[in-house]
Amino acid sequence: MINFKQKIAQQIAKATQLNEEELETYIETPKDSKNGDYAFPCFKLAKELKKAPPAIANEIKEKLEVKNEIEKMDVAGGYLNFYINKKILVEEILKEFSENKQYGKSNVGNGRNIVIDYSAPNIAKQFHIGHLRSTVIGGALYNIYKYLGYNVTGINHLGDYGTQFGKLIEGYKLWGEEYDIEKDPINELTKIYIRINDACKEDEQILENCRNNFKKLEDGDKYCTEIWQKFRELSLKEFQKVYDLLGSKFDSWNGEAFYSDKMQEVIDILENTGKLVKSQGARIIDLEDKGINTPCIIEKSNGSTTYATRDLAAILYRARTYDFDKALYVTSYEQVLHFKQIFEVAKLIGLDEKYTNGLEHVSFGMVLLPTGKMSTREGNVVKLYDLLNESTTRAKEIIKNKNPELENQEEVAKKVGIGAIIFNDLSSARIKDEVFDWDTILNFQGETGPYIQYTFVRTKSVLEKAESVPEFNNIKIENLLDEYSLEIVKLINNFKDILIQVTEKNEPSILARYLIDLSKSYSSFYNENKIILENKEIQDARVYLTYAVGNVLKIGANLLGIEMPEKM
Repeated sequence: MINFKQKIAQQIAKATQLNEEELETYIETPKDSKNGDYAFPCFKLAKELKKAPPAIANEIKEKLEVKNEIEKMDVAGGYLNFYINKKILVEEILKEFSENKQYGKSNVGNGRNIVIDYSAPNIAKQFHIGHLRSTVIGGALYNIYKYLGYNVTGINHLGDYGTQFGKLIEGYKLWGEEYDIEKDPINELTKIYIRINDACKEDEQILENCRNNFKKLEDGDKYCTEIWQKFRELSLKEFQKVYDLLGSKFDSWNGEAFYSDKMQEVIDILENTGKLVKSQGARIIDLEDKGINTPCIIEKSNGSTTYATRDLAAILYRARTYDFDKALYVTSYEQVLHFKQIFEVAKLIGLDEKYTNGLEHVSFGMVLLPTGKMSTREGNVVKLYDLLNESTTRAKEIIKNKNPELENQEEVAKKVGIGAIIFNDLSSARIKDEVFDWDTILNFQGETGPYIQYTFVRTKSVLEKAESVPEFNNIKIENLLDEYSLEIVKLINNFKDILIQVTEKNEPSILARYLIDLSKSYSSFYNENKIILENKEIQDARVYLTYAVGNVLKIGANLLGIEMPEKM
């Protein structure tokens, strides 16, 4: 495909004697196509050329030639706008699409290693709606980085260690025979956990026993380790039911416990720096000089380690094992302080700057119910497995009313129900709190997952009526130069850039919003242009464009973790 940005940059470089490659990075795609297909912002040259941006834009315009590809140029404020010859633009974009079975796929990440730490529920606890965001944001980033050629490792850093296990072990020792944890592991273990917590409040000795249990677990005590292993296996079996519904996959299930024998090295290294100091019996790293007022606790007063120690051991292990360029931690913004602390302390454990610079906290907001924040105490925590099944049931009801004759209703309802949950989570900026409202999520007309799926199904229906998709070489580009077709073609052209933007900002909502824009654009095209008609030339062109839209919608949705039904 002709690289239009490069062509424009070449001409501007000739006119200004500035660096062509740098100029190309300045060129933008205007949001409104009335401002051209590409725009060069002259503000960036004002300091260097010591002139006002509009004057620079006009001067450059005078020196440039209008060639085949460029139909016209105009100046708007400090921007020099370029309008590409419509026929050439459409032909080049659709030609590139026709030559790529996996459109938008690239090798921009070739040779770069990315580690993504996501989902990470606590074993022996409910896998609830609060874990959804980490699971689907991390999953989407995993897919997109991979599609762009990065070598990606997805890690489910399970919460399978810590003082709560000392409590659970004690509860199991005292009352294990009263509970059927094999049959209903998470609910039964939750009951034990609540009961032992109450007992700890009443009896200081029980609390002390719990602390000692965790210390024994850290020291490899046979009995404690066997019980802990049982809790872990039963929990993973339950979690897998949710992962199967969401289509989640991980390359590593190494949780906190995996690092239990790797923490001493971290402690030794920190000791040698002279920065590991005692405070109220615990051992800490003071970070005041780094602008962090809360110290990072490395070892508690009873000698047991902390979440931070395990995270530092994990950073060391991942740097050595995966040689990462970026290590992303997909967790809620409530953990901002924790990651500030460990990323700062990580600079003390002898790692190359490449690794410490690559550490990034991909934070996100809370999931709120319309009534407000969820709370375990209030009993309004929604289990994720129940939620996904509820969404599928609701989707089935809607589909039954809309299309009672539809085959495979169960399968379609599953794709629509689960797709709706995933899309709702990813459709707005991750840092925003997400309000969970059924009426919005499953709306087939709003900016939702079902709307994108419905648009895709519409493209499939058109192709079915047309009976075949024409070859690209046989279509007449002249029939795709109306404003509705042009808008779609330009959006298709943006797809690869959209994926790159997602990885630059670790923001899947950029792709989700793009899929809404493409769906809306196709709806306008569909409403304004009859597709199946007597004129075969026009029909073929419009059918091919429909095929391209369906293809890009499906690729984009799959990257977000959403499956597309063929009918609905």
